[in-house]
Amino acid sequence: MSKPTTPIIVGTRGSELALVQAASTEAALAAAFPDREIIRKVITTTGDRRTDVPLSEVAKSEGTFDKGVFIKEIEEALAAGEIDIAVHSLKDLPTKLEPCFTLAAVLERAPIRDVLIIRRDNALTNLAENLADHINALPANSIVGTGSVRRAKQVEWLRSDIVVTDLRGNVPTRLRKLAETDTYDAIILAEAGLIRLGHITAGDAIEEIAGMPQLIAIRLAENDFFPAAGQGAIGLQVRTDDATNRSFAEAIGHRESWLRITAEREFLRLLDGGCHTPVGVYSSICGDIISIKARVFPDAGGHPKSGEAHGTDPINLALELFKSLS
Repeated sequence: MSKPTTPIIVGTRGSELALVQAASTEAALAAAFPDREIIRKVITTTGDRRTDVPLSEVAKSEGTFDKGVFIKEIEEALAAGEIDIAVHSLKDLPTKLEPCFTLAAVLERAPIRDVLIIRRDNALTNLAENLADHINALPANSIVGTGSVRRAKQVEWLRSDIVVTDLRGNVPTRLRKLAETDTYDAIILAEAGLIRLGHITAGDAIEEIAGMPQLIAIRLAENDFFPAAGQGAIGLQVRTDDATNRSFAEAIGHRESWLRITAEREFLRLLDGGCHTPVGVYSSICGDIISIKARVFPDAGGHPKSGEAHGTDPINLALELFKSLS
């Protein structure tokens, strides 16, 4: 019997981080299906093009209210059959997908925390003692850069003196903006992306950014500074009627990560929340028990609602978390 010759075409954004995530997907596919050729197609998205306005305003300025700004063009390529598996940072993928698309699997999840990056000249001398205080490691009236409404709301809630300002660009660009200008005293980035790009190592220590000794990374404990739904996960999206490529994606998926992100994304769906909704969700799993906590910020500011739930079924768990908000 001859080997199949149809390749698996993987679609991805072109940022450095997106390409690293695509490479991880391709390596997993190649290991699971050594008789298949894996081809990469790089696609420029609306969010990549529009760096002139805050991320929360990109969809409005482009008239793409129903789409994640980092997925629209990738989904168009998927629908047209130009790619077979779309690779996404899962937190960029809306919880409500068109019926023709399916989230088939996620790879094993990376660390989910956010990381405070601060210039050494602004850092407190006793950083090790202030690790548990995270945001309190910042001097008074600091300017913090982030493109995330969720991060901005949490910072403002924890430290009302801090000024939060918009920050766009890929991870290396954001790091350079902090290192080379006085626009920001600190920025906040996802731990997963920093590790995947080799800027920090896995672990809990305070450390320098690789190649930028003037920058220090402080991990923000996930049960204090809640991450985004799906943060740290790489999502694999396919056409709903494409059983073959769905089976390929499912074969390299990670079950525990899938259970956790299913609960998180279902909770976001129940809130009718999107990629820019100020919601933090933190989940963990021990044996068969999934634990999940949430912090939901009102658009107008003020104290967030919070809740938590524990259980084995991620869909039911999301509903219990939704009901527990107070």
